[in-house]
Amino acid sequence: MSGRFEGWYYKHNANGKTLALIPGKAVDKAFVQVVTDSRAYNIPYSLDEYHLNGDVLRVGGNIFSKYGVTLDIQNSDLMLSGEIKYSNLTPIHGDIMGPFRFFPMECRHGIISMNHTLTGAVMLNGEIYDFTNGCGYIESDSGRSFPQGYTWVQCNDFENCSITTPKNGIETAQGIATRFSRAAVMCAVARIPFYGLKFWGCICVVHLNGREYRLATYNGVKILRCEPGVIALKRGKYRLIIEINANEGHMLPAPRFGKMSHAICESLSCAARFRFMEGNRILFDGESNFASYEYEPEQNV
Repeated sequence: MSGRFEGWYYKHNANGKTLALIPGKAVDKAFVQVVTDSRAYNIPYSLDEYHLNGDVLRVGGNIFSKYGVTLDIQNSDLMLSGEIKYSNLTPIHGDIMGPFRFFPMECRHGIISMNHTLTGAVMLNGEIYDFTNGCGYIESDSGRSFPQGYTWVQCNDFENCSITTPKNGIETAQGIATRFSRAAVMCAVARIPFYGLKFWGCICVVHLNGREYRLATYNGVKILRCEPGVIALKRGKYRLIIEINANEGHMLPAPRFGKMSHAICESLSCAARFRFMEGNRILFDGESNFASYEYEPEQNV
């Protein structure tokens, strides 16, 4: 459709390394963005090199799907090849947009997998990135423009964690380790234009040991705080506090009115702490050095 973009975000963590792949298309071109901890690359393609068939996307010689990615990029700045396979995907229940999926939106978000297991490796400019036994995340975006003011954070790789004893028994050390390995969080707060009005909206999923908690505008979430480095949400008896120590990050092309004419800054791997509570009981308290984070202040354009 004219004036629209679509894109996907594939994140991979293992062995202290992170790789994000962002394939998509805008009005005038297709692209694959490649983001590492040290650098970001933007590889343009013609629109006739972009082919989406069901849930399998081909951009040039690259293949992206919920089953894995196959990469073949060879140019003066980036030589990237290899294959990563996905298993044990963790989809969410229903559409993250909730009832807003039925309305025309500036940007429509989707979550394909909160957490999954990786197998395989890639070679990037002569360096091997082995992601076997690592964890992955997949989301999507489509529409006309990214919001003019938003915060986004995602993490599913935690190191230092603690949890209170559950009400119905004693948590073993092995049980605690299992819970943490299955923890994943995605949270986005954005200034949303809606039929001539604007409001601050939120979509958030906390996934703990097979259980999903949804905190969103459409189910009554309250945004207690949202500023650089801090997000605090409350829905009923649940509270989520996220503290991010963002690094310098990378500038990435982003859509505005269907063209990749804007720029955002993403910190691919930064330190963060996530605390999720039910009343006074801590359900999850986790720290990570592999949280991905974007903060874009509201702009008048």
